[in-house]
Amino acid sequence: MPTAGLNEQIKGVFAISATPFADDGSLDLEGTDQLMDFYLGCGVHGLTILGVLGEANRMSEAESEAFMNRVLERVNGRVPVCVGVTSPALGVLSSLTAKAMDAGAAGVMVQPMGGLKGDDGVFNYFKTVFETIGDDVPVCFQDHPQISGIHLSVPVWNRLVDEFPQLVMLKHEDFPGLVKLTRIREAETRDRRRRVSILVGNNALYFPQELRRGADGAMTGFAYPDVLLRVYELFSAGREDEGEDYYDLYLPINRYEQQPGFGLPARKEILHRRGALRSARARYPGMRLTAIEHGEIDNLMARIERKSPYLSAVAQ
Repeated sequence: MPTAGLNEQIKGVFAISATPFADDGSLDLEGTDQLMDFYLGCGVHGLTILGVLGEANRMSEAESEAFMNRVLERVNGRVPVCVGVTSPALGVLSSLTAKAMDAGAAGVMVQPMGGLKGDDGVFNYFKTVFETIGDDVPVCFQDHPQISGIHLSVPVWNRLVDEFPQLVMLKHEDFPGLVKLTRIREAETRDRRRRVSILVGNNALYFPQELRRGADGAMTGFAYPDVLLRVYELFSAGREDEGEDYYDLYLPINRYEQQPGFGLPARKEILHRRGALRSARARYPGMRLTAIEHGEIDNLMARIERKSPYLSAVAQ
């Protein structure tokens, strides 16, 4: 069943999917079905695979392709799926893009390569990417300088938007990034520039503020995508204070997940406990949680349970 491609009008919550591995570290394709059912059951508006949470840099090309195909088969067009195709090899990026689109992906996500020099370097890299993959492929720009080491300035972003209609979405993960978000939205209004969908990352750590500044939703790996969805719905209904109150109740566990170098195994453990993953295994060099970390997660999840009567009231 076909699904609409990525476009400038997309709003809501896209879950950045984990990649399930068995306890021995092998790719768990059967567990992929369970994980997709979890995300869809949370009501997400879309999915993104093979991102940072997806441990794409720890997978072979064959594994990435097998996982992608299994996801697209299971989702079966019920929501759009964006595929991360970032690679230092342009040929690999182009090949995975073609395979993703042929298999039914809604579009691809690309992050700039490390080592690009200045605004011209960023612009020329994406110009080359667009020329290579073809102008019919919708693209989400992943702006995550903490990982890529590349700063995306607002002027070069505006230039890319003006010159490449296939650039339809920004995954906004600059940190801190609230000012950049405001400047992009102001430039669209002031210069009558094409408005592009902006979904925020960084575990949506500042989601209420980002929504108020013009974000269209979130694209992140927080282990409670259903919570982000409810916050988005409350904001969309004009119930912003209620939305922020609801979000605040989950902020401690969100903050815990967002620790650099630690968040991925913690997030996979929480997803495992929520029934999304059969194993919480993260591939090397992902750290293994100790009894101390397991105890901290016990406490954080128990706190959510203790808040459940209030959570139910706020979520109505």
